[in-house]
Amino acid sequence: MSETLTASAGHFWRFWCASTVSHAGTAVTALALPLVALTVLDASALQVTLLAAAGQISWLLLSLPAGVVAGRVPLRRLQVALDLVRFGALGSLPAAWWCDALTYPHLLFAALVTGACTVLFDIANSTFLPAVVPAHQLAARNSLMSGTAAVTETGGPSAGGLLVQAAGPVGALLVDAVSYVVSAVLLRALPERRPAPRTGDSALRQIREGWRYVTRHPVMMPCMLWATATNFVCAALLALTPLYLVREAGLTPVQLGLVLAMDGIGALAGSSVAVRITRRFGTARGVVGATLAGGVAAAALIPLTTSAADAYWFALGNAGFAFGVVIGSITTRTYRQTQSPPELLSRVMATVRFVSWGAQPVGALMAGVLATYAGTHAALEAVCAAAVLPPLCLLAARAGRLRDFGPKRPSG
Repeated sequence: MSETLTASAGHFWRFWCASTVSHAGTAVTALALPLVALTVLDASALQVTLLAAAGQISWLLLSLPAGVVAGRVPLRRLQVALDLVRFGALGSLPAAWWCDALTYPHLLFAALVTGACTVLFDIANSTFLPAVVPAHQLAARNSLMSGTAAVTETGGPSAGGLLVQAAGPVGALLVDAVSYVVSAVLLRALPERRPAPRTGDSALRQIREGWRYVTRHPVMMPCMLWATATNFVCAALLALTPLYLVREAGLTPVQLGLVLAMDGIGALAGSSVAVRITRRFGTARGVVGATLAGGVAAAALIPLTTSAADAYWFALGNAGFAFGVVIGSITTRTYRQTQSPPELLSRVMATVRFVSWGAQPVGALMAGVLATYAGTHAALEAVCAAAVLPPLCLLAARAGRLRDFGPKRPSG
């Protein structure tokens, strides 16, 4: 895929600023949206988890064609348009609430729209970073991006808790809506990436090429299975967290925000040492070891929380799990970005996200069904026990039993 962007530090920092602002607002909404359903609309356990699934279902529906779209349209205009659509979808919720017209279907619709836009936006972004960062800097830049996301995930829920406490959960949604406008303004300063010349291949054929490349690759395929199992557990745990901590353990919105912030602290710690760990122990061993330790922490500690007085167990387990996940995410994403042929990169990223992120709505819905029929605590225990499975999926493949995932793709 041809690129007209020049590798520029200034371009990267504009990109970084836009992503940071957007992630900060999204982190606030991760707390505010389920609290709107719980406290304003008195939603059931299944409705809360269905809301989480609605925000993620587009990974199953749109991610494969999104990889083709990202290679065919001007990137900057696409990203700005998607930011503005997300602003409209989320901004409509506070407006409806102030008019006493907010309903659960409206909430569900907003989650579906913002989720669809996020799929297109994120896949487009994944092809932008390698265009402005030299290959030898990708691991460090990915670590910086993951570390920044961890900081926003740490501060976002805490700020969201304070916003919810002061202005109600709907007021916190306004912060995320505004963040998308700020992101759009920053992205306007980036140079346009012109689409690659049309090859005459149909979209379906291009999708198949990306699919075959990933599924036949000895490293990318097992890494995709690891990511799929990880995202299933993450989505199930995220769907259960506000439901369990608010209704079962009795936490206030501020306390919930502080517990959720520990996820960001664990992710920040993982992103800060990811490159050092994989250099010392190897990429494959580093991912397996870190994610196995994180899964054990989640399985052993999170279910110990039964009230606000012992919520620290949930926080510690969540931080440990996030620590391992972010090390695996940085390492496997960097491998895909450096080893994929440039003309296939957007389709490789789309294929991986179709499968791995497509597991998120399934995980959220499964958590809702378990919570409805077995109880929230039993569902939480089952999900936490499953946190040890992702590294075992990786170990089942030869690539996961090596020191490193493999040599770099030859250039030229």
